[in-house]
Parts: sequence; C-alpha cells; structure tokens
Amino acid sequence: IFNPLVMQPQAMTQQATRHARRVYVGGLPPTANEQTVAIYFNQVMAAIGGNTAGPGDAVLNVYINHDKKFAFVEMRSVEEASNAMALDGIMFEGAPVKVRRPTDYNPSLAAALGPSQPNPNLNLGAVGLTPGSAGGLEGPDRIFVGGLPYYFTEAQVRELLESFGPLRGFDLVKDRETGNSKGYAFCVYQDLNVTDIACAALNGIKMGDKTLTVRRANQGTSQPRPEQETILLHAQQQVQMQKLVLQVGGALPTKVVCLTQVVSADELRDDEEYEDILEDMREEGRKYGKQNEIHGLAFILF
Repeated sequence: IFNPLVMQPQAMTQQATRHARRVYVGGLPPTANEQTVAIYFNQVMAAIGGNTAGPGDAVLNVYINHDKKFAFVEMRSVEEASNAMALDGIMFEGAPVKVRRPTDYNPSLAAALGPSQPNPNLNLGAVGLTPGSAGGLEGPDRIFVGGLPYYFTEAQVRELLESFGPLRGFDLVKDRETGNSKGYAFCVYQDLNVTDIACAALNGIKMGDKTLTVRRANQGTSQPRPEQETILLHAQQQVQMQKLVLQVGGALPTKVVCLTQVVSADELRDDEEYEDILEDMREEGRKYGKQNEIHGLAFILF
C-alpha cells in the first residue's frame, strides 16, 4: 500500500540538501527562459570541469521570475552547486549575471553536506573568467557592511574597505529594479586575519547622516585579539582619513590635491620653516604643471 507520508531515501536526501544545491542567478536578459538557462549552465559547468557527480547534466531544475529577471538553478549535488558559485559574472546572452547563494542558504548546515567553496582547480579560463575571483563572498569571514549612504558608489565603498587590505570578494547590494544602492554590502578580505580588525575599526563610524554597522555576516560581532591592537589603531586612523576624503568628494576628479603625512606638528611651529616648506612644495609641484595656489599646511589630529 502506497503511503505518501513515507518518503523514499533519495527524495529525503534531495529535500534535506535542496537549500545547499540551489544557486541564485540575477540580472538575466528578458529573452531568458528555463530551457536556455538550464542548457547554458550545463554547458559551462562541463566546460570548467565542475560536474563532479558523474556523467550527465548538472542542472536538475530551473525556476525563473521573469518580472524581476532572476532564476533559481537547482543542481544535482551540493559540490556542483558550490562549483557553480565560481561562475559569478559570467556572460549569458550578452549580459553579465550574478551567481549567489539563495536567501535560505544556511552555511552551518551546508558545511556538513559537502564543500561550500568552488574547487580551486576549475578551468574558469575556458569560459572567460579569471581564476580565483569568484566564490569570494562565502564562508565565515564574510563581512556585512550596513548603514552606507545611498549615494556612495561601488568605487567609494571599496576604497574605504581596502584601507585594511585587498579584497577577495565584494558586492554592493542594489535594487534589481532601479539599480540604486540598498545601503549595505558584503566583502571578504584576502588576508582573513584583518577581518575582525576591519569590523572593529569601521563599526559605529558616522558617514554623513548614517552610522555604519560592520560585523561578520554569520557570526555577529567579534573583537580583535590583543596582539592586533596596534594594527587596529593604525586602521582607525586610516578610516578617519578615508572618511574625510569620501565626505569631500570621494574618488571623483577635482582641481584640488590633498597631500597627507607630509609634515609634523613641530615643523609647523616655526614661521620661517613653514614658509620654506611651502616654497619647497610649490617648486616641486611646478614640475608637474601650472599651479593656481597652495593654500597652506595644517596638522590635523583625530
């Protein structure tokens, strides 16, 4: 007698692992449909060597939301879904698409089901992607950056975060309809040792009328270790300087060049020495073009 309440072992496994086997694909062109998305991802997964569950296609199912131009692509294995994360930014029908984890993805549960990172030996060059650039926004060292002013550009936010070192992954979250910033981002540093330092230095910083909330995305707030305090102090000074730069125009081209860490407080106390330094700077600046004016030197303590 068939009992619908008794699920087959394979069906139970699929249901239990579904959150870890699905990937979100955003930014699809209007012409995309379930069949073209499935065929394309089957092809590129095979091309990069991402089909680790054996022969056959990696994609089991595709659901598309045509209004919002995104899809959920269900892979046949957890490992293949993780490999698909390496395809972030790949061109589909002439448009770059985002490949992300869906909102129901649970990193702690997924860790027991299979690899959570793409295989480092994938042949990403076969599909025009740069090895090592994708899959960077996964794992326990992912940082949530909230409270960003909406007018901040990707370049400005990245510049602020890179005060602590180069990023392995970065995503400024935008509204799918308007393309405007939603005021928060995620990032992962190449040097994972600076994760807590960056969180401690940036959290609570006021930017315009906003206050930043910066913490590990999955683990809440963490504090830097005692041996990292000197690095933290230097990082906080860097953040204050970067904050000043962003508030006066960010990385946009201007006619004014601001030089930092040029003089000390002692050098500015003597009027004659002050004038000598100013003339030296004028002379040095003339080597690169005509100057309108040098407005003076100041020593600012934060």
